[in-house]
Amino acid sequence: MKNQWLGVVFSAVGLLVLPAWLAAHHGGASFDTTREITLQGTVTEWMWANPHCFLKFDAKDDSGAVRNWVVETGNPTDMSRSGWARTSFKVGDVVTVTLQPVKSGAPVGRIRSVVLPNGQRLGSQAPAPRAPAQPPR
Repeated sequence: MKNQWLGVVFSAVGLLVLPAWLAAHHGGASFDTTREITLQGTVTEWMWANPHCFLKFDAKDDSGAVRNWVVETGNPTDMSRSGWARTSFKVGDVVTVTLQPVKSGAPVGRIRSVVLPNGQRLGSQAPAPRAPAQPPR
């Protein structure tokens, strides 16, 4: 009887902790959600995988140096509902990517939209930029 009681207690604690752990996985604290930047670049890799798809592309920065960007979007199931596919990108495609960059300044971000070489626009489910917090008066 004591073992069954402990099993129930541990199960209940697990069910209470699990939602917090799942929410933490999908946090956006590293992204600057107040900014969007748009870059034109050349696809170097498209990773269609769970739990997130990743697009890698080379784009020039303000100084003219080429940087390899890594940007994420949702999982394949959700993205396919929005028109994305395993075959959406090929290495060498020139694309225009609008993204929310990370706060650190690294060439990493979260996709907001991509314009493909044929002009088709793919959007993501990333949250829209929010206005910067206003200082208290």
